[in-house]
Amino acid sequence: GSAETLRLFWNSVKFAFGTALLAFVIGTGLAWMNERTNTPFKHLFFALSIIPLIIPGILFTVAWILLASPKIGIINLVLRSWLGLDEALFDIYSLGGMIWVDGLHYSPMAFLLMSAAFRSMDPALEESAMMSGANVLQVAWRVTLRLSWPAIFATLLILFVRAIESFEVPALLGLPVGIQVFTSSIYQAVHRYPSQIGLASSYAMTLLLITTAGVYFQSRLSGRGSRYATMTGKGFRPRQIDLGRWRWATAGLFILYFLLIVVLPFAVLLWSSFQRFYSVPSWQALQNLTLDPYRFILSYPNLSRSVWNSLLLALGSATLIMLVTSVICWIVVKTKLRGRWLLDNIASLPMVFPGLVLGLSIMIFYLHFDIGVYGTIWIMFLAYVTRFMPYGLRYSTTSMLQIHKELEESSAMAGASWGTTFRRIILPLLKPGLVAGWIYVMIVSIRELSSSILLYSPGTEVVSIVIWELWENGQYVELSALGVLFILALFAMVMIAQWLGKKFGVKE
Repeated sequence: GSAETLRLFWNSVKFAFGTALLAFVIGTGLAWMNERTNTPFKHLFFALSIIPLIIPGILFTVAWILLASPKIGIINLVLRSWLGLDEALFDIYSLGGMIWVDGLHYSPMAFLLMSAAFRSMDPALEESAMMSGANVLQVAWRVTLRLSWPAIFATLLILFVRAIESFEVPALLGLPVGIQVFTSSIYQAVHRYPSQIGLASSYAMTLLLITTAGVYFQSRLSGRGSRYATMTGKGFRPRQIDLGRWRWATAGLFILYFLLIVVLPFAVLLWSSFQRFYSVPSWQALQNLTLDPYRFILSYPNLSRSVWNSLLLALGSATLIMLVTSVICWIVVKTKLRGRWLLDNIASLPMVFPGLVLGLSIMIFYLHFDIGVYGTIWIMFLAYVTRFMPYGLRYSTTSMLQIHKELEESSAMAGASWGTTFRRIILPLLKPGLVAGWIYVMIVSIRELSSSILLYSPGTEVVSIVIWELWENGQYVELSALGVLFILALFAMVMIAQWLGKKFGVKE
């Protein structure tokens, strides 16, 4: 009931709304150019849009600190030199800077969501508008976006919920200058001496109410989208809008976007990783390149253990989640048990929990309900399985709905038990969805920070925690070296995962 809570609420809402709006504007603009126009090389741009999803949030934020910090930011230093300014043009340590970094980081999600919406839309109404004399912008504003309203609102809600539960950006950019939101305040309350668990829990409940409202409205909207349906039984062939010479300008926007979201962040981390101490690019700094940060990281005492912990948690949680959700989906979709809807709702419930709130609740619960997992890696495993269960459930449900009940009936008539039918009929047919869900859960688990930061203890650190500790210790070049290795390893994992997906018949 204090004024501080009201300030936190206002800061959180402004940050989340600004982030969602920026990510939506960027992602929707690029999706429209990619799906509705004749922009050159757009198939390549769509493939490249997957790459930003690989970069963990903490590394993306650190990279933009090195790019746009008022004192050491490369962009600020270059612009000050070119324009002859006395002060920095951009200040990343501000609410606007927080919105910029998080908005860029979530824009690929908006791009993929809106691309799917535009791709499934019958363009007949757009063609009619153009034949009636409307120009490209009028068609986009008055027809395309109007027909995409359910997808637009759902995307904004998803982005808002993801932004309001974001931890890395508020912690790294907001805390140093006193800009606090709920997630950073929860972290601070837990790490004070003595810890203020009650205060952190109160903040967590307020944040949970906000995310619950967002998920509720999103689910309500998904049931009202039929009014905007344009895809019917008639076949249609989308006709792209000819932009003329402006198509090269839209291609330039794609290139600029890729530079901002992938090339510049990775390049600044790569440059920093070859320095003895961080320095901006110059001829003098170029002569001082060294591999010392990589030697430090490869000999870091906790590195091998943290990598093993990350792989163990990611592989274990992904495997258990997909097996458990396959059983849950069979019960919900294939049986007529009373109350099965409750099982589906319980398994989906963690979706409304921000990672930091879930970590806090699990920490408090197992602190008082002692079964031997507190302070071990198993408490992190429980948090990962709980948090990512809804994502595995969505993949399993989609595949389960495609399996006809006649196959199970035939197996039962042949004398097979339920266990045999599930193992030899259901699971093989679920294989594409299970593999796709397993890949996704594994990738997001290995990048997880917000839940881990409240639950880890000495000996149970994961790679994201090591990166966080290096940042707090001011070891920026060593952090950059680990970040480069981490991003390359994640990229290799995604390539392997795509190969496995094609081998097992998983379609995009």
